[in-house]
Amino acid sequence: MRTSPAVRSAALVATTVVLLPLTACSDGDGGGTDRSVPSAASTASPTATARKLVSQKLDWQPCPAPNEAQGSGPKPSPLPGGAPWECSFMDVPLDYGDPGGRTIELALIRAPARNKDRRLGSLVFNFGGPGASGVATLPSFGTAYDSLRTRYDLVSFDPRGVGRSEGVECSDDRALDARYEKDGTPDDAQEVKAFVEDQRSYIADCEKNSGGELPYVGTTNAARDMDLLRQVLGDSKLNYFGISYGTELGGVYAHLYPRNVGRAVLDAVVDPTQDAEQSSISQARGFQLALDNFTADCAERDDCRLPGSTAAEVQDGIAALLARLEKSPVAGLGERKLTQTQATTGIASALYSKETWPLLEQGIDEADSGNGGLLLALADSLNGRDQNGHYDNSNAANAAINCADSEQRFTPEQTEAALPAFRKASPVFGDYLGWGLMSCTGWPVAGAWETPDVSAPGSAPILVIGNTGDPATPYAGAKAMATELGKGVGVELTYEGQGHGAYNGGSACVQKAVDGYLLDGKVPPDGTVCS
Repeated sequence: MRTSPAVRSAALVATTVVLLPLTACSDGDGGGTDRSVPSAASTASPTATARKLVSQKLDWQPCPAPNEAQGSGPKPSPLPGGAPWECSFMDVPLDYGDPGGRTIELALIRAPARNKDRRLGSLVFNFGGPGASGVATLPSFGTAYDSLRTRYDLVSFDPRGVGRSEGVECSDDRALDARYEKDGTPDDAQEVKAFVEDQRSYIADCEKNSGGELPYVGTTNAARDMDLLRQVLGDSKLNYFGISYGTELGGVYAHLYPRNVGRAVLDAVVDPTQDAEQSSISQARGFQLALDNFTADCAERDDCRLPGSTAAEVQDGIAALLARLEKSPVAGLGERKLTQTQATTGIASALYSKETWPLLEQGIDEADSGNGGLLLALADSLNGRDQNGHYDNSNAANAAINCADSEQRFTPEQTEAALPAFRKASPVFGDYLGWGLMSCTGWPVAGAWETPDVSAPGSAPILVIGNTGDPATPYAGAKAMATELGKGVGVELTYEGQGHGAYNGGSACVQKAVDGYLLDGKVPPDGTVCS
C-alpha cells in the first residue's frame, strides 16, 4: 500500500504482526552494507559494472534470524517437507545514473519450487508499505502461497531503504516512543507548533542518519532493482505478485519495462491517478467504511461487548472514548499510556483484516474500562515496535520512499484548509489522516511526481484485483489501475469482501482465478466478480 504517512504499514504486515511473529533473514550482524566505503565497482567502467551486476551469482544459504530493522524474531520455520528458507544478497547500483559508482546490497529470500520438471521460473513478491520487509513477510504467511510453489520459486526482497537493504534510519527507540505518544491531531496554535517541531526533529534525524541514501530510495529505482533481479535470477520475464503499495511498484515496473512483464498480479490496488491529498482522503473514506462495517457487525450480534443497539450508537461510543483519551490517557503497557493518537492507530491497525475485528472489539471495551494495553499493542504492530521496545525501520522507510516519490509538500495552513474534506470523509479518522499530509514537509529530497505513470502498452495481461471492503486501498483504485495500464493489459477482478487484499481473504473463487492465471496462464475474463 502506498499508505498515507499517518497509517504507514503494509496492512498485511500489520495484521500478521498481531497474529504471528514475523520471521526474516539477515546476515546476523544487524547492519547493512558499509555506508562509508564505496564499492570496489566504483572504479569500473559503467558498461563493465552493469555487465558484472547482471552476471553476479547469488549465494543462497539457510536464513538466520532477522535483525531489528526487519522486525527481529526467530529464524523462519522450515518449509513443508523440512526444507529451509534460503537467503542471499544482490548488489545493485546506489545511483542508476552512475552505474560505475557505489553499490548496495539487497536482501533476498526464496522458497524453491517443488516440481522442478514443471518449474516456470521465479515469482517475485512485494508486500507493500512502502517499507515492508519482503524477507520478513513472505515466510510469515506459512503455506498461504504454497499452491504457487508447485511451479515457481517464491522470491521476495527488502527493497532499497528497507530492512537489511541499506535500511533508512531515523530516530532511536526512545525518541520514537515519545513521538508516537504525542498528539497527532493538533487543535490549537500551540499544539500545531509542537506538531511541526516534532516533524522537523524527526526529519533531521533521518537526514543525519541516512542522508546519503534518501535521494535513491524511490519507487523508480526499486523497479529498476526488480529488473536486475529478474536477470540475475535467470528469468526472461518478471513474474510478479504485488500487494498494496506493491501494486504501484508493479505498475511503475510495467511502464518502464512492458516487454519484460510475464504473469503479474496486483492485489489491494493503489489508485495511480490520485495525488497525495486525494489518496489520503480516499483512505479516510476507506477506513471509515471498514469501521462502519465493523460497528454494524457488532451491533447485529447479541454478544457484542460494545454498547449500542445500532452501528451509529456503537460508533458514537468509540468516538466518545477517543475524545476522553485526548484529555486523559489510560494505562497501556508497562509505563506507557494509551493516548488518543495511539488508540486511533490501534483501531486502524485492526481494521486491516476482518480476522482482527474480535481483537478490536476487546481492545475498545478494555480501554473504555481503563485498560489500554490491547489497543496499544495493536498500535505497536502498525508502528513496527516489538515487545522489547525496539522498532523496525518500516516507518522510516515508508517516509523516505513516500517523500522521494510524491512532490507535494503541505504547510500547516494548507493542511488546516484541507481538514473539512477529511472530516467529511471520516469523522473518526479525518483529522488523523489529514495532519499526515505534512509528513513530507521539510524533507531534504524533492519528490519525483504528482502521480506515477503506469501506462504499459505492449505488456502482457496484468490481473488487477480490487476488494470492495478494503480500508487502505479503496476499491475504486483497481479500476483506475486497470484503465491506466491500458486496454488489453489491465484485467480487473472484483472481490466482494472485507479486509486489505483478496488472495488471502478466504475466497476460493479469487484463489482459483489467481492460481489459474499464474500457474496455467488462464487469464480470467475482465470484470470477473468473486465473493
